[in-house]
Amino acid sequence: MPVTKSARKKLRKDKVRTQENKKIENLFKYSVKKAQKSKTEKAVKDAIKLVDKAKKKNIIHKNKASRIKSKLSKLISKKAAKKTKKK
Repeated sequence: MPVTKSARKKLRKDKVRTQENKKIENLFKYSVKKAQKSKTEKAVKDAIKLVDKAKKKNIIHKNKASRIKSKLSKLISKKAAKKTKKK
């Protein structure tokens, strides 16, 4: 257990930050899976927003965020390419 007053305060703040980060991480993972499954433009855009938020809070590395965003944007472009072929 922390001894000093400032260490106790830091422990309290760390607990709150951990909860917030876990919440963001779970939302980001769920939305990416949902976007990959449904492949709708709205789902992909929401997932990209959450990926950016996770990157900003240093939950994931910036290069990992770029990879995920690239993968998601390919889903939309494939879908758009199929629509143009059908017409």
